[in-house]
Amino acid sequence: KPNAGKSSVLNLLVGEERAIVTEIAGTTRDTLEEHVMLNGISLNIVDTAGIRDTEDIVEQIGVEKAKKYASEADLILCVVDASVPLDENDKNIFAMIKDRKAIVLLNKTDLKSIITEVQLREWIDESIQIISICAKDGTGLAELENGIKDLFFSGMLYMNNELVITNLRHKKALEEAEYSLKMVLNSIDDGMPEDFYSIDMMNAYSALGLIIGEEVEDDLVEEIFTKFCMGK
Repeated sequence: KPNAGKSSVLNLLVGEERAIVTEIAGTTRDTLEEHVMLNGISLNIVDTAGIRDTEDIVEQIGVEKAKKYASEADLILCVVDASVPLDENDKNIFAMIKDRKAIVLLNKTDLKSIITEVQLREWIDESIQIISICAKDGTGLAELENGIKDLFFSGMLYMNNELVITNLRHKKALEEAEYSLKMVLNSIDDGMPEDFYSIDMMNAYSALGLIIGEEVEDDLVEEIFTKFCMGK
């Protein structure tokens, strides 16, 4: 709902002050969309108006847009102000995220907390993760990033069906990794010993590492050469 800290969370994820943040409830009327890379995952994050019952016509439009974006989102970050009691607006929002892929962020943990995770569980299903954060100082950011990463890498969330590679270096690295993995599969189908295709696996690992910024560590190479007696 308004003033829960949604814009502060967006600024925290983006790493700069992109959204206007004030203590006045309802500052965000329209949507603000930003793109971030999180643990190798490309995300489009949309900050919306706070959802509540209001007589303000302009705010009503913002609320309807927020509901529309929420209905289309792959993942909802539901921000709750831990320093104020829950009300009917919160309960209506919790009903919206039921049976949806969502993470609830219990924000403003730097203030005296009135709401606890136990209280939230009365309204939120066990399948939805609750993370305590302070968007003001970044507390809980690592846990949030890991929570999003785990949802994607566990297969609970999917990226767009169409895969678009805009970086030529990344494209070549992916093609090299694909070729190396196909060679591994061919070796397995042909019943070849592990040492024949371990090099292809290393090549695939190295190619993918170029994309995410991870290099093959010397101890991993040494372990493989020791285990499989390469070159004999």
